[in-house]
Amino acid sequence: MSDHPKHDHLEREPEREPDRPEHLDLPHGAHGRTPTRAERWSAFKESPFLPAIVLVFILAAAAGLFAGSYTYSMANPTPHRIPTAVVGAQEATRGKAFLDGMEKALNASLEVHRYDDVAAARDAVEEQKVFAILAAAPGGGGKVTFDVSGASGASVAQVLAETAPKVGEKVGVPVTVKDIKPLQEGDPRGLAIFYISLAAVIIGFVGAIQLSVHARGLNPAERIAFTILYALLGGFVIAAVVDWWLGAVDLPFVESWLILALTMFASGMVFTMFNTMFGRWAMLPTWGLMVLLGNPSSGGAVSWPLLPSALGHIGRWLPPGASVNAQHTAVYFGAHQHAFPFLVLAGWAVLASAVFWLWRHRHPGGREKTPAHAGVPAAG
Repeated sequence: MSDHPKHDHLEREPEREPDRPEHLDLPHGAHGRTPTRAERWSAFKESPFLPAIVLVFILAAAAGLFAGSYTYSMANPTPHRIPTAVVGAQEATRGKAFLDGMEKALNASLEVHRYDDVAAARDAVEEQKVFAILAAAPGGGGKVTFDVSGASGASVAQVLAETAPKVGEKVGVPVTVKDIKPLQEGDPRGLAIFYISLAAVIIGFVGAIQLSVHARGLNPAERIAFTILYALLGGFVIAAVVDWWLGAVDLPFVESWLILALTMFASGMVFTMFNTMFGRWAMLPTWGLMVLLGNPSSGGAVSWPLLPSALGHIGRWLPPGASVNAQHTAVYFGAHQHAFPFLVLAGWAVLASAVFWLWRHRHPGGREKTPAHAGVPAAG
């Protein structure tokens, strides 16, 4: 016979299930009540789901805006204002008939600049003041010569070269069209400069993003120093690949390298500035300024005279447009480089750096200063 009571199993405390959380054994009223709407919203705001949902809508909008901005500016380039040198055509009957025909065919988009001779008009092309030269002999006879400059803008030269023969045939004026400033053989459509500038802009702010993620502990001065470093090295590599390796464009190497480096630095500091101002949402204003607005209006893929007029004016004041402008002049009009695009790039770089430096305490990242060891006596 067993020594244990007959019904001792009724007196034992039931064992808890091994994996059962302790709070489930508490009375229902303590943890079982339905959370209020305010409590649910508070928990949702603290969860990763809110920023994820916001990003879903932001990315969808960004995709549409990206496609729309490029399509609006590049899909159907239309002449708006094409500066054109005119030599003798106002006095020549045939030249005037051809000029009137071009105005009509291009919806009065020729901006006429009169010059006394062809040499002065050629100088205006080199200064990038005009995109074409219309010359006609005085009197009633003779041909009309219509010179375009592919290097001034491939898309503009194409529109003019395609329109001129049709207008000449329509008004009964023999027209000779020639390209007096062609693009380099390795870049027949004139897009290489746009692509290398685009690379400098995008890698510039992507580099700043990566510094914020993978080198978060950098202090403000160190962050600026490393932005300069990757801009110099990145600009050198872009120029070396395009010129030395691919041979697509014969660059004035040092000048092109420094333009690309300045572009990368300005772009990187623009993101750093916005990161100081807006924290984790800094990508939104950076993408909007540099990609959605800056690149389509840069004049690299479609020349400014063919862009919507507002974009043509805005683009010159933004880093992508300034970079394309400086690089384009360096490659094709090196003896007539302008200070304006460099001032624009330098202005953005200085502005962004100044905002970052003044508000550096708000910038995410950095590291605390190491306090003096407690055992070391203070000096004096």
